[in-house]
This record gives sequence, structure tokens and C-alpha cells, in this order.
Amino acid sequence: MKFPSALALGLLLGSSALAKPDPDKIARTVILDETAVKNLRLETAAAEEQTFERTAFALGRIEVLPGQRAVLSSRIAGRALKVLARPDHEVKAGDPLVVVESRQPGEPPPTVTLTAPISGFVTDLAVAPGDPVNADKPLLSVVDLATVYGLARVPEHLADQLLRGRPLRVRVPGWPGEVWETVIEHLGAEADPVTGTLEVACHLRNEGMWLRPGMRAEFTVVTGTRKDVMAVPKGALQGEPASRHVFIKDYELPNAFVKTPVIVGEQNDAFVEIVSGLLPGDEVVTRGAYSLAFAGKGSVSLKEALDAAHGHPHNEDGSEMSKDHPPAGSADTGHDHAHGPTGWRAQFTPLTWVFAATTAVLLAVWGAGFRRNKTTTTP
Repeated sequence: MKFPSALALGLLLGSSALAKPDPDKIARTVILDETAVKNLRLETAAAEEQTFERTAFALGRIEVLPGQRAVLSSRIAGRALKVLARPDHEVKAGDPLVVVESRQPGEPPPTVTLTAPISGFVTDLAVAPGDPVNADKPLLSVVDLATVYGLARVPEHLADQLLRGRPLRVRVPGWPGEVWETVIEHLGAEADPVTGTLEVACHLRNEGMWLRPGMRAEFTVVTGTRKDVMAVPKGALQGEPASRHVFIKDYELPNAFVKTPVIVGEQNDAFVEIVSGLLPGDEVVTRGAYSLAFAGKGSVSLKEALDAAHGHPHNEDGSEMSKDHPPAGSADTGHDHAHGPTGWRAQFTPLTWVFAATTAVLLAVWGAGFRRNKTTTTP
């Protein structure tokens, strides 16, 4: 029985291992042009191990911090001569707000100017010029919103995880993308027996006065952490619960993204744990992944992408072009031309040659050992 030469077999194995594309990967690859990438606003991030936070989610509202609301009233009876305050406008402590004309006799009657008791915003304005003023009638309120209260209602079964001082993140629908970092200030002294929830309160610095009392808010309480967890932003995860996947940026082809099945673990408000399917350093699409799922095969063919990346023509299925299979429309008659190597030589990249040479050496060693063993055992 004749065995093929080591070199020939090595070249054959190298060609089949490195020159043929992976059909399964091709089927899962979306290749785009630069315009499509910009229109989809794709963004990527490297998958990496991190400290993963376990979290609990709750809904609540923004309220005025206790002690930061002041009510303005008059100690004398009379009528409102002037109202200088305007609803929802900011005032400073000591600013004149209401001028009250007293009922005491005089020509003209004596007046009293009521000023802002604290700095803040005017609310609950309940007086107009000419209105009667009585000592038991509040005229307006002033609220200081430099720091506000965040009040969440957390299910009571999480009580053992709700400790004062634990990290807390707050988001409000009115400011998408903004996150307020704080800690739990206190827990409610009593649980609500109707809703089965416990109050969780926090203080929020309100620079820019974006947070207003009454706004709905979303609260994320950090209940614990785990180290060295492979995780990606939640926006990267796509698919149905039973079949999750992400898109990974191809290492070789520009603007190519491979749909990659993954197995997921825990999730929090920002990240999802990836149990298997990713390697550290994989460039995962974090923005625009949902649009990629509907991009079909993309706007660029596999052949076009490989031709541009490698600088030489390929077959439609992505395989290397050979002398026996010239590109469609080619005038190649089988003769070598001055513009470069053709035939089987064109199929082999430097990496192919390395693989082939290594295989040849290993086969040569194996062949020598086989012949030596045969000679030794022959009577």
C-alpha cells in the first residue's frame, strides 16, 4: 500500500483546514457597508469579566425633603395689596412676596411686606391682589429643591437585603439615560399591609433642578456582588428567552458582525451575565443589535468583503479562488501571467504554509517511526 508523501498530505490538510470558509458562520454573518453602519449607529464594547452586582428593582416617586418646605402666612388680618410672587419661580430668602394692607385705622392704612422664609421655588400660591388675608390662611409655599427625597416601595420579602447605607441608583422617565447614585438613607418603620411593601428612602442631590416633587422614579438597590463574572450591557442581548444571542464584530472582515448564541445567567439594571458563548475581548455590539437582527445578510456580499480584505478574488461562497476555478468572466486560459501566482499557489496564505510545513514534519517523523518499527518486527 502506498502512502501519499508527507508534503503532499500536509498541503492537502492545510488547504482544507484554512482555505474553506465555515458555512455555519457565513449563515450567521451580517456584512454592512460604512453607510449602513452609520445609519444603524452601531456601537461595540469588549466582553470582559467584572464585578457583577445583584440588584432589586422598585418603583417610587420624588418628594420634597422633610424640613425643606416653608408656608407663608400673615399674622395680621387685612387684604393683599400686592402679590409679587409668581408660581413656580425661584426666590431667595428675604425676597418680598406679598404686601398686606392692615385693617388697622390709618390714612393710608399701615402695610406689612411678607418675605420668603427660605430660598426655593414658589408653590401653592393661593392669594391674588385684593383677596382678604387672615392669620389662619396660608398664602403660598416655598420649597427648597437643592436636595430632594426619593421614596421607593420595595417588596417586603427583600427586607433582609435592604440595609441602610447600601448603594442605590435612581432613574426618572423624564431624563432618560441619567442616573443618580446615592445610598439608602432609612427604611420605613412599618410595612404597608395592603401592598406588602416597605418604604426605602434616599437623598438625591438635585443639581440643575431636574428632579421635581411628584415625578415617578425607578429605584435599583444593590443587594450584593460577585467577582470575575463575564457580562455585557443588556442592550447587546437579543432573541427569545429560550434562544438568546449577541452580535460579535468579526476579527477579519470590516463591518461584519456574527450572530453568536449565548447562555445567560443573572441580570441587573445594566448588565447581563454570559455563562457561555463569549471569550474575553470579543467585540460585542451594544447599540443597534436589535436592528442588526433585521438586516438580513447585510448590504455587502461575502465575496466582496473577502476580496477587499485579502486583495484577491474569491468564490461566491467565500472560498479561495483556484486556477481550476477562475472568477466568472475571467479570460484566464490556464497559463501563468506576470501579475502574480495562480492555481493552487494562490490558495495558500503564509498561515497555510506554516500549517502545511508543520504537518509535513509531523508526518515525516511518523513515517520514519513506522518504517523503523516494520523493519524491527520483520523476521
